[in-house]
Amino acid sequence: MDMIAPVDDFFLSEMAIQKGIMQLIEAERADFLHGALPDYQVIPGGSVANSVAGVGNLGLKTAFIGKVNDDEIGRAYVDQTRAGGTVCPNDPVKGGDLPSSRSMILVTPDGERSMNTYLGISSEVGPQDVPEDVCSEARILFLEGYLYDKDKGKQAFETAAKLTRSAGGQAGIALSDPFCVDRHRDDFRKLVKELDYVIGNEHEWKSLYQTDDLSLALETAAGDSGLIVCTRSGHDVVLVRGSEQASAPVKEITPVDATGAGDQFAAGFLYGLATGADLATSGRMGCVAAAEVISHYGARPEADLKELFRKEGLI
Repeated sequence: MDMIAPVDDFFLSEMAIQKGIMQLIEAERADFLHGALPDYQVIPGGSVANSVAGVGNLGLKTAFIGKVNDDEIGRAYVDQTRAGGTVCPNDPVKGGDLPSSRSMILVTPDGERSMNTYLGISSEVGPQDVPEDVCSEARILFLEGYLYDKDKGKQAFETAAKLTRSAGGQAGIALSDPFCVDRHRDDFRKLVKELDYVIGNEHEWKSLYQTDDLSLALETAAGDSGLIVCTRSGHDVVLVRGSEQASAPVKEITPVDATGAGDQFAAGFLYGLATGADLATSGRMGCVAAAEVISHYGARPEADLKELFRKEGLI
């Protein structure tokens, strides 16, 4: 569950929070930050869950595989996810040892967000939580790099990807964060070769291939993967599939809250992938969805994305 609070840079300094990144924290730190927050909004979050909500906003059938405890936060999360139209096959876990996850998201006046995430029971997602019927029905599976921190998570990814791909679907991953890439570089390089698509930003791609030369990183990635996507914070998005390369222009706007920009870019891109759009159009769909979500607080769209796509001539 996201707990989003507007703060100033002094608050970040006082709380010893590094600006602009996602930090994993333990329960004691989570309780401390939660108690220190000024006024905040409580909104269901989670990187891939946000993307799934965006795809659902566009009218496609969606499901989300995750894990919450049978506590106040967990029950609210599942209820609100289902109320939004997304299938949530896993009920809250009764008697779970760990509480449901939460992320304290601190948004400074420049729109930058600094995330402090306690994974809780969500870090215990394992292959036993992967429903075979959901994965076998899926045409596109989207995996979250953040959950690669636990062996159970890796096993869950492998199980879900195998089920989806064996049924004729596609499986891909978001690199999620440069620090996440640093922790799992060898595994992620392997995934780039094995999966059907990979989404990352310029910092993540550079980290993956340990170079300051983005062109070299993308050239290497394109040789490894079926489809790669690189977002570049205010610059054109680069998409490469084999010998095919496309770019999608970004219209710069001043963000109210940058939370969810990458998540909703993924949602728009995946909608394009699911509906057979070309690379440039899929990339542009991602840019339009990202622009919508940074225009307000929260990581999920508030406007009708399909109507925005129509106005842009994308559908």
